[in-house]
Amino acid sequence: MEYRKFGDIYVLRLSPDEEILACLTRLAEEEHIALAEVSGIGALKELTVCVFDTVEKVYYNNTFTKPLELLSLSGTITEMDGKPYLHLHATAGDEAGNALGGHLKAAVISATGEILVRVLPGHVGRQYSEAIGLNLFAF
Repeated sequence: MEYRKFGDIYVLRLSPDEEILACLTRLAEEEHIALAEVSGIGALKELTVCVFDTVEKVYYNNTFTKPLELLSLSGTITEMDGKPYLHLHATAGDEAGNALGGHLKAAVISATGEILVRVLPGHVGRQYSEAIGLNLFAF
């Protein structure tokens, strides 16, 4: 991962075999990012996304290991228990033009990833909600 900062925006370029969540976590740790919005595109060779079942309060994973275009990466970086907390969603397209997506669990770059991280003023933490079964914004 290579990155540069322009004002309040980090511009990242990920290389083949780098994993998106690992790179963003490293950036947040190195740069002490407590609150940011994330967006990106790129090319993937592996993607794991999931969908949360609000009744059962469990995630259902879907893993794809084939050439994919990362059509949209969006989400937030916050903190939970003093550590970076990434909440990202991704949509990717396959060779047939099908869109695959959900809550991002893992994404491995095949060619390149282009990601923007816009740092926001302030700090927002996370707190687990028993009622919902998720880590929510804590104000």
